Amino acid sequence: MNWERIVRRMEQLLRLKTFPVAFKMLENKDELQSIPFMRRPRKKMTLCQLVNLVRAFDWTVGAEAGDFLFPTCPSIIGLSDVPEFHKDGTFRSIVWVKKKEDAVKYEAAIPRLPPGKYQAVALAPLVYNPFDPDIVLIYGNPGQMILLINALQVEDYEVMNFHCVGESSCSDAIARCYLTEKPSLTIPCYGERRYGHAQDDELVMAIPPGKMEKALSGLETLYRRGVRYPISFAGAELDLSQTFPPSYSEVITLEKIKGIGNILLLAVTGGIATGKSTVSKMLEEMGAPVVDFDLLAREVVEPEKPAWKEIVEFFGKQVLQGDGRIDRKKLSAIVFSDMEKRKKLEGFTHPRIFEEFHRRVREIAAEDPDAIIQADIPLLVELNIQYRFHKVLLAYIPEANQLERLMKRDGISREAAMSILKAQVPIEEKKGYADYVIHNEGSLEETRKQVEAVWKELKKIQKEKCLK
Repeated sequence: MNWERIVRRMEQLLRLKTFPVAFKMLENKDELQSIPFMRRPRKKMTLCQLVNLVRAFDWTVGAEAGDFLFPTCPSIIGLSDVPEFHKDGTFRSIVWVKKKEDAVKYEAAIPRLPPGKYQAVALAPLVYNPFDPDIVLIYGNPGQMILLINALQVEDYEVMNFHCVGESSCSDAIARCYLTEKPSLTIPCYGERRYGHAQDDELVMAIPPGKMEKALSGLETLYRRGVRYPISFAGAELDLSQTFPPSYSEVITLEKIKGIGNILLLAVTGGIATGKSTVSKMLEEMGAPVVDFDLLAREVVEPEKPAWKEIVEFFGKQVLQGDGRIDRKKLSAIVFSDMEKRKKLEGFTHPRIFEEFHRRVREIAAEDPDAIIQADIPLLVELNIQYRFHKVLLAYIPEANQLERLMKRDGISREAAMSILKAQVPIEEKKGYADYVIHNEGSLEETRKQVEAVWKELKKIQKEKCLK
């Protein structure tokens, strides 16, 4: 797993203050010696101290049962059994509950790893790819954590149930994540704040490593949809109509556009070198007029048009060619690795692109009220505008085929082609947004049969729409 890519991007999107922690239980304590840059405790410590040394000090650390100050920590992560004076309620009743009877219930409620399997624990900054982690610990404030929860819910939604036993919060994050294999969020306890230096505003989430790509993908999706960290304040006494995501305020306009005559709006998208243009051409031959968003994007930035003026004012004349037109390569180089500048550019161009799209839709509908209008949009998912259309069609080929086609088509190296693909949402992820998927790796005849089947389905939908 390329943890550096995932962690660095997540740090950027969430503005994390401390390193995400790779956490691993070891069945053989001798494995600690093989982990690069390993530091062993020189004194008895707590588990929360070890976590802090990783996330704040940038250290790689490891410990055995005998390295812990009290048996509480190793008993939670399975390095030792629960002592009898814990089981009978003595320990918890000293401070945390009134009666030993409550302390017994307290101990029974604490999730723990079963003893006997593990001999040691290793922790390290995940970004350095130190080992294959069992879980990942991320610390952040409530604003960061709710976005992380939202990100994990973007795809395959499920309600997240989180717990807090009280003191010994490591059990709720670490042990519970181990046992359930699901993300587990909790509130760092008094001990972790006192001895592990968790801050007043911090929460902690343990995430199975297999969920990290999903979390990052969800964060990227939310970012494209305008949900980002830090979360800006709209103002309790102000008119909020302009502060919601554009899709909220555009609903009325979109419904009016979608409801013109008996038209059907079909977004046709794909990835680079997936054969989208071939599919779009076939649909056009079957009777679907096409509006090409790439052409619209070029038209709205022609010299002296409003978007052109805003771009030049913000980015400077350095982005102009000798004839005064926008140098698309220079502008792309500027915004490619700068999210904020890219969003600024989109703010100049997108409203004008959609104004022109809506105008053309009205023109087509005036001539043919029953038109199935296709919008050719390569970056439909990246721009999060699929909600603007009745249906979405994806031209698809497996990523390996996509890579080979791109190398052959553009005469570029594998490394260059992979870099281009990484700049787009993966084609496999795009499948989840599509109503129709045209598998385009076969012959033209095979592609045409699929397109014809989709066309028949669209005509059927349009007929049913007309009858309502």
